[in-house]
Amino acid sequence: MDLTSFLFYIVAGAGVGFAMGCTGVGGGSLMTPILLAVGIPAQTAIGTDLLYAAITKVSGLFSHQRRGNIDWTITRRMSLGSIPATILTLLALHYFSEGPQGYAELLTGVLGIMLVLTAILLILRGPITRLARQHDRWVTQRAPLFTLIAGAILGVCVTLSSVGAGVFGTAVLLLLYSRLKPSKVVGTDLAHAVPLTFIAGSGHMLMGNTDWVLLAGLLIGSLPAIHLGAAVAQKMPTNLLRWILTLLLLGLGLNYSIDFLFF
Repeated sequence: MDLTSFLFYIVAGAGVGFAMGCTGVGGGSLMTPILLAVGIPAQTAIGTDLLYAAITKVSGLFSHQRRGNIDWTITRRMSLGSIPATILTLLALHYFSEGPQGYAELLTGVLGIMLVLTAILLILRGPITRLARQHDRWVTQRAPLFTLIAGAILGVCVTLSSVGAGVFGTAVLLLLYSRLKPSKVVGTDLAHAVPLTFIAGSGHMLMGNTDWVLLAGLLIGSLPAIHLGAAVAQKMPTNLLRWILTLLLLGLGLNYSIDFLFF
C-alpha cells in the first residue's frame, strides 16, 4: 500500500468518525461502502470494518458503564442469540465456500439489503417507538424470547455485512423494551455490539480477511474525529445530517441489493 492510499484511508476514517460523532449513524453502514468503492474486496472491507467497529466502540462502552447506562441482563439475552449465530455463520463461510471469492458476492448482496433496512429503520424510528408503547404489555411478556431471536438474526447479518450492530440493535431495544431510558438503549446496544463485532471480526481475521494497514489508517483518522464530531454536534443541524446520511444509505443499499438480487 502506497502513502497516498494510506492517507486516503485516514481521511475516510476521519470523515466517517466525524459523521458518527455528530449523528450516531455511520460505522459499517458508511465505511464498508467507501472501501468497496475504492476497490477493496468485499471480504476484506467487511472483515476489517468489523474490527474497526469493535475498537471504536470500546471507549464508548466504558463511558456508558461508568454512567450506569447498560442493562447487562438484556445484553446477555441478545448475546446468547448473536454470538452462537456469529460463530455458526463464520464456520459456514469457511467450510461451505470455495475461498473468499466464493462468498464475496453473498457479502456484497447482504450488505446492500442491510443498508436499505438500516435506512428504513432510521426513517421509521419514531413510529417504531410509538408502536412498542401501544403494545407494551404483550411485548414485555415475550421480550426474553424475542430478544434471543433478534440477537441470532443480528449475529448472522452483522457477520455477513458488518452493518446492523448499531441501528438494528437500537431498533430491537426500542421495540422490546420501550420503557428503557434513551441513554440505556444506547449503552445496552453498545455493550452488545462490542463483543459481537469483535468475534465476527476475529473470525474474518482467521480467514485472512483483515488488512492491518487499512485498519490502522481508519483508526488514526476516526478516533479523534469521533470526539470532534460529538463536541460540535450541538452547533450543527444534526437532524438534517441524519436525513442526508439516511438517503445516502438507501441509495447505496439499493445499488448493491439490486445487483445481487437481479443480476
